[in-house]
Amino acid sequence: MNIGLVAHDSKKVLMQNFCIAYRGILAKHTLFATGTTGRLIEEATSLNINKYIAGHLGGIQQIAAQIEHNQLDLMIFLRDPLQPKKHEPDIKNVFRLCDTYNVPLATNLATAEMLIKSLDRGELEWREMYR
Repeated sequence: MNIGLVAHDSKKVLMQNFCIAYRGILAKHTLFATGTTGRLIEEATSLNINKYIAGHLGGIQQIAAQIEHNQLDLMIFLRDPLQPKKHEPDIKNVFRLCDTYNVPLATNLATAEMLIKSLDRGELEWREMYR
């Protein structure tokens, strides 16, 4: 499955730790991330990450396009809801597209862990019918 990974600056270490903890599961899938998040995950885990440009420079829009073209099966977007970003409309667009195209979305660690464990148990295989 194709998994999108994005983290706001204040959540990047959390994303790295998440990916370290679930490296075995993530290694079985194709991973996509915005530039800095992807680089940090690669450095921490040695996982192969398909990286877009930095989120604020258009990487969020690239992820959105991937969702819109039904090329992502799961999205983990660890966001900081207390620090709004200049590109907030792009971020909200990702959430809207996940809802529109039935892409499971985690915006916090608890939900990310539930989704990744469900993925490992095969509970997201229904996504295959969308491709």
